[in-house]
Amino acid sequence: MSSASKTELRQLVRLALPIILVNLGWMGLGVEDVLMVGKLGTEALAGTQLGHVYTFGLMILGQGVMFVMDPVISQAWGARDVRAVAIGIQRGFVLALLMSPLFAAAFWLASPLLGFLAEQPTVVPIAHGYAKALIPCLPAFFAFLVLRQALQAMSVVRPIVASIVVANVVNVALNGGFLYGWFGLPEVGPVGAAWATTIGRWVMLATLVWLAWPNLRAVWHRPQFDVLTRIRPYLPLLGHGLLIGLTMAIEVWVFMAVSVLTLRMGTVEMAGHTVALNLASISFMVPLGIGAAAATRVGNAIGRRDLAAAAHSARVALACGGGVMVVFAAAFAIAPRLWAELYTDDAAVLALAGALLPIAAIFQVFDGTQVVACGVLRGAKDTRAPAIINAFGYWVVGLPVGMFLASRYELGARGLWWGLTVGLSCCAVLLVARVRSHLTARALAIASADQRG
Repeated sequence: MSSASKTELRQLVRLALPIILVNLGWMGLGVEDVLMVGKLGTEALAGTQLGHVYTFGLMILGQGVMFVMDPVISQAWGARDVRAVAIGIQRGFVLALLMSPLFAAAFWLASPLLGFLAEQPTVVPIAHGYAKALIPCLPAFFAFLVLRQALQAMSVVRPIVASIVVANVVNVALNGGFLYGWFGLPEVGPVGAAWATTIGRWVMLATLVWLAWPNLRAVWHRPQFDVLTRIRPYLPLLGHGLLIGLTMAIEVWVFMAVSVLTLRMGTVEMAGHTVALNLASISFMVPLGIGAAAATRVGNAIGRRDLAAAAHSARVALACGGGVMVVFAAAFAIAPRLWAELYTDDAAVLALAGALLPIAAIFQVFDGTQVVACGVLRGAKDTRAPAIINAFGYWVVGLPVGMFLASRYELGARGLWWGLTVGLSCCAVLLVARVRSHLTARALAIASADQRG
């Protein structure tokens, strides 16, 4: 490895590690709710899990829209255009306020779709109550994402890590209060987990603003009134944001579809799938963080019109993401039952999870590569191609292949997971090819513009 690559790798890892911790903490908020509600009984757990799946499946789209801050802020920061950074953050806040009532309506009107997803109608009111209790947190959720993505784009991550840690502590404490009566708080049942999350997210936002205020004040210009009076600048912003959101949601939704299909196969299939998917999701947080760091590195380089540096950052990030997942793949392939035993001692569930994890070992490398490639393209503000590629790879190739294998060859959950492997490999190959062609085309365009200038 050359000295330039070593330097880039160090900078990438320095930025990615805190983001990985943030991703794990972000994931932990939902996991804590489910784990602590579990002691209230199977029905409470099933209803809370259903509500969490429903709200997460919707909010991943909104989260992706807020990821439009990555290219906007990283390129402005790379160009040292502080005013553009301020305007980008202000417009992000406007989008956050506009999206909140839309998602609130979707949460409030959740019952019909929840009834379709649930096998037991008694869990639907619990899930609906969980979703409605999350409505007050939506403005804080989206505002936090605006600041998180903006700060990451400026390579400021410590305040984000601290705010996530505080949010998890608050969430656990309030879960104990609302679920078990800790601290003299009223026990309100499973909906208490959602109220804990709602309060925790407002605390998380306040903590981030407090800790990151010196960084935000340095780039904050007086409010630009055109962020409220001009619609035209929002159209490309919203367009890119929706495409980023769809790129992320398409992948999450296909895994949710597989979860629904395995649920209909039986409880053992669903339990084995859940164990394997949870392990794969934890390992996925690492390349997801590398992809976010790559978006910043590539966006900064493009902002200062250094396409050679952008391409170099992309290559190092892709190698890093794929390499890390090779390690996880080896761990899953060598000792699948050992990892599954962390979750259950049921022999049938262990056998299925042990059969699924070696398949996960194969798709881990493709999954890590594709998510880093998406991060690179997001930093380059190339948002349409990843959405199209993901839709094709997951829904046209992966899911149909999985359903065919599951039914035609009676492979059950294993067939669905082989379909996911095929879809992920397709996405990875096409996205890496897109990274190469897009950065090459962008370099040629900048060179041509410089010659004309």
